[in-house]
Amino acid sequence: MTTHPTAPLTAERVFAGRSIRRSLRDPEAVIMAVLLPVMLLLLFTLVFGGALRPGGGYIDYVVPGIILTCAGFGASSTAVAVAVDMRTGVIDRFRTLPIRAGAVLTGHVVASLVRNLVATGVVVLVAMLLGFRPTADPAAWAGATGTVALWILAITTLFAAIGLAARSAESANAAGFALLFLPYLSSAFVPIDTMPGWLQPIARFQPVTPVIETVRGLLLGGAETAEAVQSLLWCTGITAVAAAWGAWLFRRSAGRR
Repeated sequence: MTTHPTAPLTAERVFAGRSIRRSLRDPEAVIMAVLLPVMLLLLFTLVFGGALRPGGGYIDYVVPGIILTCAGFGASSTAVAVAVDMRTGVIDRFRTLPIRAGAVLTGHVVASLVRNLVATGVVVLVAMLLGFRPTADPAAWAGATGTVALWILAITTLFAAIGLAARSAESANAAGFALLFLPYLSSAFVPIDTMPGWLQPIARFQPVTPVIETVRGLLLGGAETAEAVQSLLWCTGITAVAAAWGAWLFRRSAGRR
């Protein structure tokens, strides 16, 4: 009997739905995905805000950094989920189906994108209750949302590849842990010119800083084209490299089995 491949993107939709349903069956993880950004926002605005910017207005500065920091934490769960699928043999069973080989990985990435955008919306709403006052018009809001989505897509694709490379869920979690510190070495929480001189180039020339500055500029006014272009190049570059690495790892793992 001849098997026919499914329609384009059908498998991706199915696997994205599978990943989202798995998330909803773990209410503790869902609650933490929403609570962690809110707790971090409250910590930096109510506890540290007065010391970091005594004149007030720190919440307007820090919200973009909180969004990207928590996007990294949310995306990191993708590495664990992919590693679990690889080690339990689920992906081997999916290989027998007439679907695109990487559809299951695409499903993980899309599901992470949806989860993180929902968490981002919650953070923005809570921030507004605390006094966050963006000046963005609808076009700027769309640009900021698109920039955040591109960053989530990039970092999630990278975490998916890490999950493929890891030997276990625990090692996947540990391998991606270093990436979660990038926002702390950027302009997320303090201006770069307040950092030690040796640290400023590191903070300035890493991917998180232009993305944060682009989002901050779009929401609060003063967005610069150069930073927007840099953030676009970083996001697309990370996504392309991570996707190629993930595809190679996927084929390599198939060859070993």
